[in-house]
Amino acid sequence: MDTATTPRSLFEASGVAAVLDQLDAELVGLAPVKGRIRDIAALLLIDKLRAEQGLQSQPPSLHMCFTGNPGTGKTTVAMRMAEVLKQLGYVRKGHLVAVTRDDLVGQFIGHTAPKTKEVLKKAMGGVLFIDEAYYLYKPENERDYGQESIEILLQVMENQRDDLVVILAGYKDRMDTFFASNPGMASRVAHHIDFPDYSEAELMQIAQLMLAHLNYRFDGTAESAFERYLHLRRGQPHFANGRSVRNALDRIRLRHATRLFSADQALTREQLCTLQAEDVLASRVFAAAS
Repeated sequence: MDTATTPRSLFEASGVAAVLDQLDAELVGLAPVKGRIRDIAALLLIDKLRAEQGLQSQPPSLHMCFTGNPGTGKTTVAMRMAEVLKQLGYVRKGHLVAVTRDDLVGQFIGHTAPKTKEVLKKAMGGVLFIDEAYYLYKPENERDYGQESIEILLQVMENQRDDLVVILAGYKDRMDTFFASNPGMASRVAHHIDFPDYSEAELMQIAQLMLAHLNYRFDGTAESAFERYLHLRRGQPHFANGRSVRNALDRIRLRHATRLFSADQALTREQLCTLQAEDVLASRVFAAAS
């Protein structure tokens, strides 16, 4: 085979490798998730090669389900997936439209269809990401209009799958129940990708990356304090992985700014960049644990 047409050379030339490298840089861990995205990219590349050789080729179904707890990178991966599909020519624009039930379902008769169709119109040529998709279906409410939205989505997912990829996202147990109650939707979603929670070491790595991006750093005692913070916070309710880390760092930066604001001398670059243990230990997480 000519080296110019090897799968590896096509992979590099397509720009997909650069997108996946960016995903690696953006997201810590998630090896199984990144592996599945690479597998899908490989499938699409080989499918293109088959078509070029005159072999039977049918574009695979690319609708997906991302399951996992909040803050595990589902939206970021969806954004990069849209870019991969654009680079490989499977969607025209490669943009991501992220919505929830409120963006799709109306509150009175005749309101849902226009709302859903308007969202689909915006998403055409890219990826439609529906977060907490199970809220579309509320069988306990006879006057709920979510089913109307689902039926419109099903039709478009089947008839225009060459111009739109739909990614449904949410907690795994609730998505399983949703699919069990909506076999039409289950049959159209080919790829199910589970996003695991981050370990404490991975959360610390995420924190370090976020701080470096903002030109902050922990000093030695602050780093130890934040490791303890993560251990305590993970055991509390409503922990949202990377999202909770970002929120915690925002509060730490706030305490750091308040501490420096009271200084009566010029501040050095080192002071402006360095977070100390007291900035971390003032968190209510430590008080709750004592």
